[in-house]
Amino acid sequence: MDIFNVLNMIGGLSLFLYGMSMMGNELSKMAGGKLEIILEKLTSKRIFAVLLGAGVTAVIQSSSATTVMVVGFVNSGIMKLNQAVGIIMGANVGTTITSWMLSLTGIEGSTIWLKMLKPSSFSPILAAIGIILVMSNKEESKKKDVGGILLGFAILMFGMETMSGAVSGLADNTSFTRMMTAFRNPILGMAVGAILTAVIQSSSASVGILQALCSTGAVHYAVALPIIMGQNIGTCVTSIISSVGANRNARRSAMIHLYFNLIGTIIFMVVFYSLNTVIDFVFLDKAANAAGIAVIHSLFNIGATILLFPFADKLVKLAEITIPDGAEEPEAKKDSIIIDERFLDRPAFAMELCRGKVRKMAEYCQKSITLSLEALLEYDKKKVKEVKRLEAVVDKYEDAIGSYLVKVSSKNISKSDSQSMSIILHSISDLERISDHALEIVKSAEEIKDKGLEFKKGQLREMKALCGAVNDICALTVDSFCRNDVEQATHVEPLEEVIDTLCKTIKENHINRLKKGKSTIEMGFILDDVLTGLERVSDHCSNIAVEMITILDDDYNTHEYFESLSSEDRKSFNKEYEELIKQYPISKKEIEQSKDAQ
Repeated sequence: MDIFNVLNMIGGLSLFLYGMSMMGNELSKMAGGKLEIILEKLTSKRIFAVLLGAGVTAVIQSSSATTVMVVGFVNSGIMKLNQAVGIIMGANVGTTITSWMLSLTGIEGSTIWLKMLKPSSFSPILAAIGIILVMSNKEESKKKDVGGILLGFAILMFGMETMSGAVSGLADNTSFTRMMTAFRNPILGMAVGAILTAVIQSSSASVGILQALCSTGAVHYAVALPIIMGQNIGTCVTSIISSVGANRNARRSAMIHLYFNLIGTIIFMVVFYSLNTVIDFVFLDKAANAAGIAVIHSLFNIGATILLFPFADKLVKLAEITIPDGAEEPEAKKDSIIIDERFLDRPAFAMELCRGKVRKMAEYCQKSITLSLEALLEYDKKKVKEVKRLEAVVDKYEDAIGSYLVKVSSKNISKSDSQSMSIILHSISDLERISDHALEIVKSAEEIKDKGLEFKKGQLREMKALCGAVNDICALTVDSFCRNDVEQATHVEPLEEVIDTLCKTIKENHINRLKKGKSTIEMGFILDDVLTGLERVSDHCSNIAVEMITILDDDYNTHEYFESLSSEDRKSFNKEYEELIKQYPISKKEIEQSKDAQ
């Protein structure tokens, strides 16, 4: 084997690894986060979790990627530890698909159909179709993603063929043969397989390299078998590295992956070599081939899953013993927000995580406003304390989501995710300001209580009507935002106009009361602060609604949106406004009637 064979080997390996990475990334992108969402939601029954883990891994072509996602799910609190164990088992089964794909390189035959099954025959066709789809379609097109998948597969197969061709001459190399003979030692073979897989962080890739070496005819099953066992242990390194810095349960999920592969390997090796001393498996001295490697790889992973499936809870317990419970987490840490950076390599799902977090942020804001208005109308110390806590939590959400989206923005994301990102980035600031105003309202409530002030009967009636309108606009905004309902968002602005009118009327009524000596300047200052805050809350709700409408229409401009309404739309808007104003009656005439009643 000369220097040119070595260069060909390196080049083939590079193309093989790149093709595998490209195909997996494009498959994940085409799935648009749906596979990860299914993993997150459909893991209530362990057998389903195993099947899902196998299916997702077969699609994205990487058990390491699946287990890293599981670590991220557990770290984010999305998945429980006893759900994660099923996914991890399934991932080991799903990863065997790659070895079967690569075994196509070993097909021999003279008929045209058998020849067409060889990668060297069909890969150029796939590459041609792939490059046409990539170059002739727009960035966000699904066809372009399909082209990327085909190109990745063709590159992977071409790399495999190149590696096999480069090492074919090693069959007559005595040094290589001597080295392969040394690996017949099960412990040494396992160590080599584990180290190789740990370095390249992909069991599928290391199995592919072993299949390429089998083309020399110098690799016997006695050598290949312990290397395959070691590869299953080495693949755990990726999830262990991923768990560094994660919470306790996330680290435990990585340990479950290690224990599953380690225990399965030990049992297999002990049973197999014990039987070998009695039966003497003659196939061990035969030259291995790509299909044989795929068979061993599949039998081990499927067998280990069947064997250890009934003991899944024991694996969880073992991980809990290895990483025991520590001191209770401080309150500040409980309120912290985690959007796991492990998902940045899966931008579609990273965006879905962000959408989930911002929905939770919006719900906190709505709760904060509701509690603050209740405390304003009838002071409650517990509600005031909760509003203050929620304001601090919402601030953390804004910082975490904003920082995370900046990192996601550097990734290759789809058009719909790009629009979603724009809406979230514009909205989190408005949501944070809503919670700030909720805090200011409870401070005003505290001031009213501390100074011994109170709303008069007519003022209280007005404030109840206004608070009802503000509660309604927040609920409408949050609901439309969380459901991404643009049609519902169009009903926010008419209600915002109603709130503006209510605030203006209440201010005028207060001035009239002042003139007649039925209110105080001191109460007027507090009331002005409250009305200003509530008016701004409705403004921020309007901003969120308009951001949704205009960004999804590819025409983001909040200020020009209402000016661009057609006369027909304006009539509809005015009609809705007139209907809404009747639901919150605090007209001057009614104020006079309430005065007479007093």
